Amino acid sequence: MDKVSMPTQFNSFSEFYPYYLAEHSNRTCRRLHLTGSLLVVALLAYTVVTRQWALLWLLPVVGYGFAWVGHFFFEKNKPATFSHPLYSFIGDWVMAWQMVTGKIR
Repeated sequence: MDKVSMPTQFNSFSEFYPYYLAEHSNRTCRRLHLTGSLLVVALLAYTVVTRQWALLWLLPVVGYGFAWVGHFFFEKNKPATFSHPLYSFIGDWVMAWQMVTGKIR
């Protein structure tokens, strides 16, 4: 499905995910997403272990910071987070898992 014929409203995550992947066709953008996601996991673990709860505010900065750099400078599109925040958040983690497991390059 090309970007022109993609719907902008979705009834389920399974309808949304092909759109999400199309918005992440640039390999560098996907890698930046994965980097941000892995750093979020590491930062969350560090925060819990050290009980430095003030670090929690950094989670969205780290996670979305890497993703948005990928969109603005490499993908050259608007992040799906702006129009579909919940599905986009889920899509970030599904895509990260698929990258780690080799399903997506």
